[in-house]
Amino acid sequence: MSARRKILCIVIDGVGIGELPDAALYGDAGANTLCSTAEKTGGLRLPAMEHLGLGNIAPIRGVGAVEHAAGCYGKMREVSKGKDSTTGHWELSGIVITKDFPYYPQGFPDAVIEKFCAVTGATGVLGNCVASGTQIIEEYGDRHVRSGQPIVYTSADSVFQIAAHEDVVPLERLYDMCRKAREEVFIGDHAVGRVIARPFLGSDGRYTRTPNRRDFSLVPPGTTVFDILFHHQIPTIAIGKIDDLFAGRSLSQTSHTRSNEEGIEEIIRCAREIPTGFVMANLVDFDMLYGHRQDPEGMKGALEYFDSQLPRILDALGDDDILMITADHGNDPTDQSTDHTREYVPLLTYTKHGVRGVDLGIRGSFADIGKTVGEFFGCDTSALSGESLLPVILPG
Repeated sequence: MSARRKILCIVIDGVGIGELPDAALYGDAGANTLCSTAEKTGGLRLPAMEHLGLGNIAPIRGVGAVEHAAGCYGKMREVSKGKDSTTGHWELSGIVITKDFPYYPQGFPDAVIEKFCAVTGATGVLGNCVASGTQIIEEYGDRHVRSGQPIVYTSADSVFQIAAHEDVVPLERLYDMCRKAREEVFIGDHAVGRVIARPFLGSDGRYTRTPNRRDFSLVPPGTTVFDILFHHQIPTIAIGKIDDLFAGRSLSQTSHTRSNEEGIEEIIRCAREIPTGFVMANLVDFDMLYGHRQDPEGMKGALEYFDSQLPRILDALGDDDILMITADHGNDPTDQSTDHTREYVPLLTYTKHGVRGVDLGIRGSFADIGKTVGEFFGCDTSALSGESLLPVILPG
C-alpha cells in the first residue's frame, strides 16, 4: 500500500435523494430534498457532480444522466432508527443503531427541567416546547434578554436545544451549560441524541442565530472506523461538526469550521497537505440554513456553490486518493415541516486512476462507507457493519 494515500468523505448535511420505504412512519412520505429543490427552483446547475454521475442516481431537473460518468454513483439506505445527524454519521462510521433515542413532542418533563436548572444554576427556562429555532428566538428573545433565563426547545429529532443571546449568556457559559446538561441530565432514559448550543444576537424582537452553534452528542455506543484507524495510528481528521457528533473520540485532528465556505477551504487544504489518513467533513449550511428554514432557493444556491468548488477539491486529490460525497439524512425545504426527512442519501465516489462509470446501486446501509475506509487502510473491519465498496471502486 502506498504511504501517500487517503480517503476524503464529504457529508453534504441534509441533502437526501428520495423517501426511504419507511418514510411514512416518520411523517416524510414523498420527501426528496434534491429533486424537490430542483423542481421548486426551476432546476439545478451542478455540472461537476453531474460529471461524476449525480444525474444517474435519480431524475434531477437540470442535472442530466451521463453515459460515461467520471465517478461511481448510487444511493444508500439508512438502517438505524431515526433521521438525525448523530445516527446518520454513526452509521456512516460503521455503527447501526437499533434502539431509537427518546423524543419529547410535548416538551420536557418538569423533573428534567428542574434538574437542568439545578446543575446549571439557571433560575428557570423559557419555551420548553417543540419549535423552529428561528421562530422561538423571535417569540422569547425579548423575555430572555430581560430575565437571563435560557430558551430551551426540541424538534422532531432527539435534541435538547439551548438558545441564548451572546451578550446575555457568554458563549463559554452557554457551552458549559450544554456540557452539564449532556453529562448530568440527558443520560439514562433521557439520553437524547444531542444537546445543542444555539447562540443568537440582535435586539427588540429582531434576532438572528450566529455561527457559534455547538453540538454535544453521546459517545458512540460501539466501535467506529475512527476507533480502528486511531488504534493503528492512521490519522483521523474531522472537519466541521464531526468532532461534536463523535464526542471527540479517536480523532487525531479537528477543525471546527462554521460555514460551507470555511469547510471547503479546509477540505482542500487537507487534500493537498495531508499525505495519508481519513478525512471526514460535514458541510452544515444545506441543513442548518436552508433545510430547516424551508428555503429552497437558498438550498439551490448552496448546492451550486459547492459544485462550483468541487473541481478545486478534485484537483487537490493525490493520485491514489478516494473522494466520497454523501449525506447523513434529508431535509426537504419544500415540504410542510422544518425537520429532517427520512431519505436515501446520494453516493458519489471518485479516484483519479480508479474505476469510473459504475452504478453502485442501492447500498444496504450507510455503514458501507466505514467498512470501505477500514479496508482501504488494510485494517480488520469485522467490528463494523456494512459492505465494502473497495472491490468495486478500486479493484486490485
